[in-house]
Amino acid sequence: MAAEARSPRARYREQNRAEIKAAALQQLAEGGVQAVALTRIAKEMGLSGPALYRYFAGRDDLLGELIRDAYDEAAQAVERVDGASDDGRATLHALADAYRGWAVAQPHRYLLIQGTPVPGYAAPPDTLLRARAVLGPFLKVFAEGDATEALRPVVGEMDAWVRRDADVAGWVAQHTGPAPHDAAAGTALAGTVLTWSQLHGTVGLEVSGQYAGMGHRAQTLLAAQLDILADSFQL
Repeated sequence: MAAEARSPRARYREQNRAEIKAAALQQLAEGGVQAVALTRIAKEMGLSGPALYRYFAGRDDLLGELIRDAYDEAAQAVERVDGASDDGRATLHALADAYRGWAVAQPHRYLLIQGTPVPGYAAPPDTLLRARAVLGPFLKVFAEGDATEALRPVVGEMDAWVRRDADVAGWVAQHTGPAPHDAAAGTALAGTVLTWSQLHGTVGLEVSGQYAGMGHRAQTLLAAQLDILADSFQL
């Protein structure tokens, strides 16, 4: 059965919401989170302040939508890589490169979700699920690994996390199989969290301009870090 056609009013509302978000992203790119102002957006669009609040309940509501969109697009970037190769090391590099490519192309959106928290702002509860969607493909890579002795304490803590948190266990199983044995679950989570730490350390410094004037390229540094991780998990 064909999807029910949207009414002109629904299409108009969707279009206005998209234009408001586009204007907010422009403000974000120009001046960071603090530059996002609903009154200025309303003026640019020829709307009254109260009219704008028919589309978003407030600034936090608008920021929540931008955060959801950013996580969703980052997840799409890495999901396009997932399963592209049977070589775990090559897949790890491809996933990280895809995420870095998204972040470098849209640094304002990267910093919105991974930069300094906005004072007084609480992210929507579903943000956690979207963040996990970005990291999910990495779990599959590391589930095939075997951590070296130096990483056993990390794997042990991750294994304990899986045991006590059913939501985390379900998320890991979604990407590693219906019932991964304890070692695979702990190893998968350990590798993913370590990659996340390395990835955001390098990408965060790059997009915020901290590497400017230094004698290396961020992608060269990241590639070396990923190879060290791959060696540590015997990928």
